[in-house]
Amino acid sequence: MGRVSDAKEKLLQVAFDLIYDSSYGTVSVDQICKRARVNKGSFYYFFRTKTDLVIAAYEEHWRLKQPDYDRIFSTQVPPLKRLALWCDYICEVQRKRFEKYEHVCGCPYTSVGSELATHDEKVRRKAMDLIGRTVKYVEGAIADAKRAGLVQVEDPAVAALQIHACILGLVQRAKILNDLKVLQHIKPTVKKLIGARAVMA
Repeated sequence: MGRVSDAKEKLLQVAFDLIYDSSYGTVSVDQICKRARVNKGSFYYFFRTKTDLVIAAYEEHWRLKQPDYDRIFSTQVPPLKRLALWCDYICEVQRKRFEKYEHVCGCPYTSVGSELATHDEKVRRKAMDLIGRTVKYVEGAIADAKRAGLVQVEDPAVAALQIHACILGLVQRAKILNDLKVLQHIKPTVKKLIGARAVMA
């Protein structure tokens, strides 16, 4: 069973690569299998369709990053510090992907999600689900900051959605321009949107 399991890992890695290269929607199952060096039988052993592969890749991506989010957004960390660490984390992840793929990759959920959402309801729902999980972490930090009198927001849930949308916009702009320097605006943007009364560092 080790070889079968290895095939699944290879398919997921190819899915990641295609998502980060923004070319997932243009390739066939045959091309995915060829790139992963697995046969189609192995593909269909794990996934009924290409959609099922991208959804599995999304979940695996979340599984890998959730421990980082749990650490960053721990309630043991002051709320403004959580938001600052999150901003730094986003920039660092994009930098590492830039080094690997030689271009700004953007957000995997919005890259393929926006490409396939109008054609594939399952991908749209999964992208929204995973974005919603991130927003919940941000909402918790903002709510704690509000209770401590550190920010000026009326509704932490609305503020979290606004912040996430702005950050996605900056990440997408960095991808379009292929310029990581765009991401230096993330932390000042978050600070301004929540009306932080203290330094976010």
